[in-house]
Amino acid sequence: MIDMPLTPSRLALARKRKGLTLTRLAKLSGVSSRSLSDYENGRTTPTPQTVEALAAALEVRLGFLYASELEDIPVDRVSFRALTKMTASQRDSALAAARIAVLINEWVERRFKLPPPDLPTLTGQRPETAARDLRGIWGLGESPISNIVHLLEAHGVRVFSLPHSCREIDAFAFFWCRQPFVLLNTTKSGERGRFDGSHELGHLVLHSEYEIPHGREAERDADRFASAFLMPPAAVRAKRLHNASVDRILLTKKQWGVSAMALNYRLNELGMLTEWGHRANASNLSRMGYRRGEPEGIPRESSQLLSKVFRQLGPGRTTIADLAGDLDLTIDELNHYVFGLVTTAIRGGGQTTPQRTDLRVVN
Repeated sequence: MIDMPLTPSRLALARKRKGLTLTRLAKLSGVSSRSLSDYENGRTTPTPQTVEALAAALEVRLGFLYASELEDIPVDRVSFRALTKMTASQRDSALAAARIAVLINEWVERRFKLPPPDLPTLTGQRPETAARDLRGIWGLGESPISNIVHLLEAHGVRVFSLPHSCREIDAFAFFWCRQPFVLLNTTKSGERGRFDGSHELGHLVLHSEYEIPHGREAERDADRFASAFLMPPAAVRAKRLHNASVDRILLTKKQWGVSAMALNYRLNELGMLTEWGHRANASNLSRMGYRRGEPEGIPRESSQLLSKVFRQLGPGRTTIADLAGDLDLTIDELNHYVFGLVTTAIRGGGQTTPQRTDLRVVN
């Protein structure tokens, strides 16, 4: 039994991460809502026995509730889509997940030398111009981007997966101490994941690290950036897709790793499809199931950086269990943030990917 004061911010974080109200946690733990409010606000301190009951109800390690204070991530720094439609529970759970992702990244950065952030500030530019300029700055030319996750990681963006409890959220981005993060919903299709990653990259380069605007205009700009970044105008026009049929779209979309709907929209955006043609294609694609998903789609992209980190955790060195223990997380909780990005992460496995990301152990 630990004889030290509970950390208020940790209790609040653990509760929000589980999507629990004070009332619900009170029922699960047998501790009154009023007492819980007092604990979270530092007005009173619970007994060690009460902290044990809270840890059990929240399914966290006891040490997590006693570790150092944590500063909250402000909601106005996070690129939530349709924020007004999110419940308070969804918003708070996602923010708590983001804060834990920051903790995991800090642990990794203490042990490995990771690529530093390399994102230009393109605030005030038109999304299409920003996408063209970023491609130029990063030396991408007009070529299709083979892997968005690898590209983000190579330029210093930390990519994690969203826990399953946040499955209603597509993706979001934020800066923390000038470090850019993207959290992806890995239950979506491979094509959707690539577009989501590009969309969040748009937020990171188009908007201030201190405040990412919410609303339709900001989301529309990020979508336009993603479309132009994945499908550069000259490259699309070179394919001679004027008045393209659904069959042509399905045949060509794989070159850019985008959904059929996204390519159909892009063709209309570039004036290569009339509004009538765009709507007719969209209607046909919808009937074929392409609005709900991507039949015979591409595999989801994995993380090169996290794969390398997990490959270096094993017998005789720091293990996955050590990582979780150092952060006072359960292994199941840790797995939420790499699920879908690292193959057999909890078993210490990984996959072979092109060697692009500079990752070295810090001695």
